[in-house]
Amino acid sequence: MSRQSKSSSNTPESISQLSDKEIVDAIISRDAEVTKLYLYEKCYPLFKSVFDKYETDCTDCIEFINEIYVHIMMKSSRSGLSKLEGFGFNCKLTNWLKIVIENYCHQVFKKKKRMPIYEKTDGSDSLSELSDSIGIDLSSLEIGDLNKLLGMMTNERYRQLIIYRYVEGRTNEETAGLLSMNMNNYYNKHRLAKRQFREVLKKEGLI
Repeated sequence: MSRQSKSSSNTPESISQLSDKEIVDAIISRDAEVTKLYLYEKCYPLFKSVFDKYETDCTDCIEFINEIYVHIMMKSSRSGLSKLEGFGFNCKLTNWLKIVIENYCHQVFKKKKRMPIYEKTDGSDSLSELSDSIGIDLSSLEIGDLNKLLGMMTNERYRQLIIYRYVEGRTNEETAGLLSMNMNNYYNKHRLAKRQFREVLKKEGLI
């Protein structure tokens, strides 16, 4: 069945018949119907939850969705690709979109010296700690998606450091011991590991 016939219905349910790749291809090709069904109907609750979290300049959630649409469709002067074109399908499209939206909001509020209406308060959450340290919210990633992104890291020891410290929630001292590093060496590798993971996120179009 072709994408055109799949998306011919004006009901949100018709989107569930499309793969993430078909949805991405349709939005990139300016398919108004698929764009409306996916961004403005299926993902409306996602946008609304973020819109309610932050004090934006948008008058309503639809305007907020319009703003994010421009953000993911605007081509980079460096790569010539839009954020959506950079999506590598290593996580679910809805999870990717949530991270991109949250990261966009953090960047906007950082420039305007604003803060979200509320923040997570559980400082013991290691993945939240990683999110804070690299400047992007990873909370919506499922463990399978996170593992795929970690698998893209080229340095195995850096990847294992991230897993021990942030996925398994071990302390810096425990992680250094598992990797047979002294603390000075560990903190240096720790910084490089987070830098490499951030490059993976950039490659995936999440930053």
